[in-house]
Amino acid sequence: MPELPEVETTARGLEIIRNQEISKVKIHTKKLRFEIPINIKIILSNSKISNIRRIAKYIIADLNNGYSFIIHLGMSGRLKTCLFKYKREKHDHLIISFINKKILVYNDPRKFGFVDIVKTRKLHKQKYIMNLGIDALSPELKSAYLYDKINKSEVPIKQILLNQKLIAGIGNIYASEILFDAKISPLTLGKNLEISLIMKLIKSIRKILRKAIRYGGSSIRDYRSIDGTLGNFQSNFKVYNKEGKNIRNDKVVKIVQYGRSTFYCPKIQNND
Repeated sequence: MPELPEVETTARGLEIIRNQEISKVKIHTKKLRFEIPINIKIILSNSKISNIRRIAKYIIADLNNGYSFIIHLGMSGRLKTCLFKYKREKHDHLIISFINKKILVYNDPRKFGFVDIVKTRKLHKQKYIMNLGIDALSPELKSAYLYDKINKSEVPIKQILLNQKLIAGIGNIYASEILFDAKISPLTLGKNLEISLIMKLIKSIRKILRKAIRYGGSSIRDYRSIDGTLGNFQSNFKVYNKEGKNIRNDKVVKIVQYGRSTFYCPKIQNND
């Protein structure tokens, strides 16, 4: 958390700073998950945001000076914007001011996120980008690709969905919702998924993630959009955090897989 829908919602919200020139950068910590690059203030200052985009769970702000500013929100990070004077709040680690008086703030209570600055042409060579699999919403995510990757796997499909080296962007919350929508048990091993089920799974991936984006993501703990609005997809959860809920003569149960909570309906999601 935040997962792909929350990051996409945040990136879309940042369109308000596209083509805006940065006037000042203030850094209030030396380290988040990683140390903040020492040259970040110099490169950001007086540059202009030429493009905003998302790669998996990363927000990319391309600059007009040939660099890209990368933001990863980690577990509890969020971006917020305001106008004119801003009074710093607790856990505000990076404050960027623009010529037009807009202000962008990176806030992260747990410091699991990070920021980076790299030359745009070398972005794809960064380890955290280079190791990503196909984006969960990319048209390149096809059943043949996934079948080829998992047809010999002894790993449960729930854990496969969380493997960012295979499919980038899906986290724990949406994995449970996707598998429920596809009526696939989270315990099913990759090698036991026939191509027809994989096609169904990819359809559910797109359906759930796109719907979550329409609802502005999910606000479970810390997440808010850049203007402070709460996401509302949590009101559409079918199984996540719904242990004991009755669904069509079945009941949502909670199990733990690889240290992460999984919610599912054993009868409905029985594809053995």
